[in-house]
Amino acid sequence: MPVTEEFWQHPAAELDEGCAESWERLTDDADIHGVDAQKITHGKFPYWSIGVAVAEFVRADPLESELRQRMAAALGAVDGVERVWEEDREVWGVTGAASGEALLRAAAGVVDHLAAAARACIDGPG
Repeated sequence: MPVTEEFWQHPAAELDEGCAESWERLTDDADIHGVDAQKITHGKFPYWSIGVAVAEFVRADPLESELRQRMAAALGAVDGVERVWEEDREVWGVTGAASGEALLRAAAGVVDHLAAAARACIDGPG
């Protein structure tokens, strides 16, 4: 299945309080290729929250470790990133002056690279 390279920024009028910016990847296979990014502005320090759908389903090593390592490295390599951490099972936090679209593209590159292995992991044998 072809993977879309379309990234969409949500209109500001649709955002909740405490969210300054929101991006999402448009895809027909959201369980594998779905990624989104929200700039969270409530609290002391603003940060990006990067959601990676496939991370919810990939729970076995070595694929889980590879996904987590690659995601942290890819997000950390985006221009302007100061710090990356895992906020939740399928969410990474990022501080710095990076753009939401650049972070989304970095996350998409990781899930695309691991897509075949992730699909096999989720679908199981047979």
